[in-house]
Amino acid sequence: MAISMNISIWRLAAALICASVLYCNLGRADEVPQAGGVVYDPPEIVAEALLCFNNKHIYRSCVESYRLTESGNIDVPSQSTDEYCNGPCLTETNLVLDCIDNIFANFEFYNKATIQDVRDTIKAGCGNGPERGNFVVAEHLKAEASNAHKAVNQILFGLVLMIMGQGLLP
Repeated sequence: MAISMNISIWRLAAALICASVLYCNLGRADEVPQAGGVVYDPPEIVAEALLCFNNKHIYRSCVESYRLTESGNIDVPSQSTDEYCNGPCLTETNLVLDCIDNIFANFEFYNKATIQDVRDTIKAGCGNGPERGNFVVAEHLKAEASNAHKAVNQILFGLVLMIMGQGLLP
């Protein structure tokens, strides 16, 4: 009986350690970006992505006040929608987004917007629907993967309970 209880405690401890290690390492595959076997520092990658905003070969003709900023804002007044959407600004803004995406696909602007959030804002702002002329990126932010995070927690909790239950049964 004492040996059986001792083994159960060790199984429980091992299960908790495995679950902790698994939980701590989930979702870290893209935290250390690599290219061609070379590991880059995240601050270096972000700094390189930020250079896209000041690239003189990309932003050449767009009015400076209409340009996408590092903060994730596009300040286009509704009365200038046609000028923005039919002129060089739309093309150049998409080039900046492509530049950022090619360097760091998971880039997040200062306002927590993703590249896709900005693209969705531009699509809606230049579209013919009710959001035409609305370039407020904050209104197009996606709910981050909060549901996915909850699902991972529930799966891990269930896994730990199954292992513990099996270890505690004689």
